[in-house]
Amino acid sequence: MEKLRRVLSGQDDEEQGLTAQVLDASTLSFGTRVKWFAICFIAGVACSILGTALLWLPKGIKLFAVFYTLGNIAALASTCFLMGPLKQLKTMFEPKRLIATVVMLLFLVLTLCAVFWWNKKGLALIFCILQFLAMTWYSLSYIPYAR
Repeated sequence: MEKLRRVLSGQDDEEQGLTAQVLDASTLSFGTRVKWFAICFIAGVACSILGTALLWLPKGIKLFAVFYTLGNIAALASTCFLMGPLKQLKTMFEPKRLIATVVMLLFLVLTLCAVFWWNKKGLALIFCILQFLAMTWYSLSYIPYAR
């Protein structure tokens, strides 16, 4: 209906920029955004808890690092449903939280590198701990005066 109103009032889609067209085509209702946020966040927490439980298996450090990292990525991606992916990326790389974002992403990658390419399980555990601290620092960067 909105599209019909724009065409009838003389505002074609061609006058809109590409970004505006993409955002118009992919808008979700608030209820849908909250549901997918909750699903993605709960999946992230479940992966992190599962990874922690797998830590106690004989060769569980590799599974722990993978599930813990996937859990953090899912929890981070869940906020994309609330604010949208473009706004999420813009706020992640604002000057006041740029260092926290880069450090967090670096430890996500280093954890997986330590497990899969370097085969250093102790280093992977250290990177998981640093990953937790970096995620905490990143999360605190959204709270005014928390840093």
